[in-house]
Amino acid sequence: MKWTKDSASKELGRLISEIPVLHKARAFSAEHVRWHQKVVGFLEEVFGQDSRFFESFTNLTWRREGRFLVGGPADPTGSLNPQAAIEREHQKAYLQQLDTACGILLATQDELKRKELKEVYRGKDTGPEASSILKIINLAEYKLRKTIRNIPNSEKEIQDAFENLLIGADISYSRETDSIEYSSKTYTPDFTVEKADLAIEIKLSNKKEREKEIIAEINDDILAYKTKYGNMIFAVYDTGFIRDVERFSKNFEDQEGVVIKVVKH
Repeated sequence: MKWTKDSASKELGRLISEIPVLHKARAFSAEHVRWHQKVVGFLEEVFGQDSRFFESFTNLTWRREGRFLVGGPADPTGSLNPQAAIEREHQKAYLQQLDTACGILLATQDELKRKELKEVYRGKDTGPEASSILKIINLAEYKLRKTIRNIPNSEKEIQDAFENLLIGADISYSRETDSIEYSSKTYTPDFTVEKADLAIEIKLSNKKEREKEIIAEINDDILAYKTKYGNMIFAVYDTGFIRDVERFSKNFEDQEGVVIKVVKH
């Protein structure tokens, strides 16, 4: 399921509303396990395995931990039936942890109210955002050249080829739909990938003077795009006019969240 801020908030409300019913159940009953799995799946998809909410919830044991005594003068029924007394203590812990779980979910509600959906995800290793970006970088670096047989005459030819790669990789994107106003000008990224907070720009280097022009264009684009996007990929298709790729890329090495890929024909 593709979550939106509204649908995530509604699902949180439903999960919280089910907690009072669970107070009448027992730990690891069918009702409890079903609810628990729904919460884990929701937190993993929306907040990520590395979020404090996912970690706090999955650390709940739903039973009393460590050693404890039952029976004795203060608990005569426990002396008569120790197993029932142990289950009673576990049930107390279960009820207490239901209250803790409710607090965790209420805190996630607060987080969603303060932030946009894409800002709350914290994945382990590579979450959806990083995974998509790596996939797109690989498309530019290893696949784009293979799709272009003849020397292109326009950036549109390269854009069309790259769009086919995005479609083939099953990446959800928009093409030339986002207009960004910056410094009295309007900038439109060639492609945007919302779930990756990413703008993609295609450049064609097909004459000697284009190298300096492209450097200036990319610098301008970065200033505009970073007002809305945290990540940017610039794929520069070169037909033989950028001699030193490393020197070219160094013009942007201090720009956080910016990837430059020069693709040689």
